[in-house]
Amino acid sequence: MHKFRRDFLKMAGLGAAAMLPGAASAQMKQGVADGGHGYQPAFFDVRHFGAKGDGKTLDTEAIDQTIQIAVTNAGGGIVVFPPGVYLSYSIHLQSNVALYLAQGATILAADTPYEGATNGYDNAEPQGEWEPFQDFGHNHWHNSLIWGEGLHDIGIFGPGLVYGKGLSRGHNEKTLPDTMAKGVGNKAIALKNCRNVILSDFSILQGGWFGILATGIDNLKIDTNRDGIDIDCCRNVRVSNCTVNSPWDDGICPKSSFALGHARTTENVTISNCYVTGAYELGSVLDGTWKLRDVKDGRWGTGRIKCGTESNGGFKNITISNCIFEKCHGFALETVDGAIMEDITIANVTMRDVIAPFFLRLGARLRGPKPQTVPGRLKRVLISNVTSSGAAQLPSIIAGIEGHPIEDVKISDVYLEQTGGGDSAMAALAPAEKAEAYPEPTMFGQLPATGWFIRHAKNVEMSNVEIATISTDARPAFHLQHVDGADFFRMRLPAVKDQFRLIDVSDFRVFGCRHYPDATLDRADQRTS
Repeated sequence: MHKFRRDFLKMAGLGAAAMLPGAASAQMKQGVADGGHGYQPAFFDVRHFGAKGDGKTLDTEAIDQTIQIAVTNAGGGIVVFPPGVYLSYSIHLQSNVALYLAQGATILAADTPYEGATNGYDNAEPQGEWEPFQDFGHNHWHNSLIWGEGLHDIGIFGPGLVYGKGLSRGHNEKTLPDTMAKGVGNKAIALKNCRNVILSDFSILQGGWFGILATGIDNLKIDTNRDGIDIDCCRNVRVSNCTVNSPWDDGICPKSSFALGHARTTENVTISNCYVTGAYELGSVLDGTWKLRDVKDGRWGTGRIKCGTESNGGFKNITISNCIFEKCHGFALETVDGAIMEDITIANVTMRDVIAPFFLRLGARLRGPKPQTVPGRLKRVLISNVTSSGAAQLPSIIAGIEGHPIEDVKISDVYLEQTGGGDSAMAALAPAEKAEAYPEPTMFGQLPATGWFIRHAKNVEMSNVEIATISTDARPAFHLQHVDGADFFRMRLPAVKDQFRLIDVSDFRVFGCRHYPDATLDRADQRTS
């Protein structure tokens, strides 16, 4: 392994904090060359090269100069931000350089007028003819506080803070600048077509449109971040130990857009040991006060882990484990733009006060180049060891479309407690298909099931699953419609009868369930039992 790469991994992953910040000045005085025999780690203090860190002086030029000196003099190194507030516009990462944010160090996104500025953040770069297939946020990287493109061996780490105070969120709000105006930034960190990336230990407050947008990245590791993370068209990704409070959008979100001008699969992704929520006031998770937002009827923010919505290239080999969802939407798998989504596992998850614990959707929005963009596939999904309590009235959902079922879903050792309270009118609902609609658990309105609404599916298997309701509910636990192959083993359900509604279902089997005799049905056109 290249010596810089080895040293970089050691410093980023094994506690470079022990060497900083005092080592920075010492290393600079000692020099960085070793007689041409290889690279020695070098530290470059941004204050040494002109940054003030007073929160008032614009430090952009000094920061970029420090990064350039590291590359020119040493072939790379660690750019150190000692305690202070570093006001900045766009910071330009370079290969073989990592940023270290010391305890008490903040990189602060500078303000711009609502109408933009000529000397603010870098302008959004031109996109190709594929621009209509994604929104503005996904299409551009340069209009960010920290960005890099086509780089290798880069990182941001340390216990400091990235504060996107001056960034736009992409909403039409006068308190923040117009996201499409020149000189306006709208992302805290944006990376495109990079490899060997480590983001570790720092926090993000008010990260703009995205806290982190990583597109076309190979070998990405994210550890202990705090804001929305979008992982788009990336391979070999490790996200772990993250606390994400994201009331207005998704928390951790693998995607597979057409933003690179071609379809690229997001694959080999692990998300583990993370906490996601949409419940808390902005900044209160960082300062430790954990102030709940004032919401009505338990309508907490989005805040979830989701694969999609942008789904052109595909999703393969993804595992989500040992995660906590609290006061947010539940877990979502969405392929609506032609992606093949397969080999997904979700295990060891707890949820509390969520909306629709699980949402699996294969749709036909088909936002992509025509005519080759056609409905994709969603198959081979395993869900196990999950507990959800206090969930809203919406059940979990598995919903394909006509001619394109969701296939091979296995669910085991799951406890789902729902609010309940549905009446007979709700139980009789026949939700519209909405094949082309934007995918959200609420897209169908109220649903005629307490536990699982399953439509257009093939080979669904559940074992050791309990459905409970806080209030009495007139709906069945399961609504199955246009399903080919369904096995239910050892179910514990809210009532002793009428818990399975079957409409156009074939190869159905229930066995080992309390209060239900073992039964096998070759076909059921319409039946409740």
